Amino acid sequence: MSHSHYTMGSGSRTARRTLEFGRTYVVRPKGKHQATIVWLHGLGDNGSSWSQLLESLPLPNIKWICPTAPTRPVALLGGFPCTAWFDAGELSEEGPDDWEGLDASAAHIANFLSTEPPDVKVGIGGFSMGAAMALYSATACALGRYGNGNPYPINLRAVVGLSGWLPGSRGLRNKIQASNEAARRATSLPILLSHGTCDDVVPYKFGEKSAHSLNIAGFWNLTFKNYEGIGHYTVPKEMDEVCNWLTSRLGLDGSR
Repeated sequence: MSHSHYTMGSGSRTARRTLEFGRTYVVRPKGKHQATIVWLHGLGDNGSSWSQLLESLPLPNIKWICPTAPTRPVALLGGFPCTAWFDAGELSEEGPDDWEGLDASAAHIANFLSTEPPDVKVGIGGFSMGAAMALYSATACALGRYGNGNPYPINLRAVVGLSGWLPGSRGLRNKIQASNEAARRATSLPILLSHGTCDDVVPYKFGEKSAHSLNIAGFWNLTFKNYEGIGHYTVPKEMDEVCNWLTSRLGLDGSR
């Protein structure tokens, strides 16, 4: 698969860095192809490990696309370079959002979905920072545009975020409610969020707050599930719920 490039750098910095996305792993549907989901890994990971887990799920009608984020210095890690969908500092509402990085990754993801057949339903899911990316894409889909104002080209039918958070939550409600179209799209987009109550990486409180921000912005078709005693990882029960939710929301035939 081709690599996409984009340049980061504010006008004040003369050094412009081109970040390259890593390798993309695709899991073909074992049955009739009814849906395509781009699934996004967490910080420092790559698309390979998730593609293996997703391949083992009983979802024969889904094609999974598992891209790998660019390697970049991450503020959260003191500038240490690793794979990241955008640059993240501390996880807080006040933390600055790397809009350029968010938009570039959201466009890379949308690009994969833009070539799917029209009768195939498309969605985005992810874990941790990948979940943050999926939720940012959900807001771009509802608004009909990226943060930089360019039109968002995909009609998402399902978004899944495991152990994640919502970037760019400030002002979201005003932006969505300012347009009837955006409010309508927000209301109709099914979102599944799940979070372990003992998460020590992305605190549970933060996942809960993100669900609340989405809800008050008008994303009412949202399910938030908590997993008692679970940390920053996924468990089989959670993946079972993801399977059931996707099957019903996307109207998949399933294994029958």
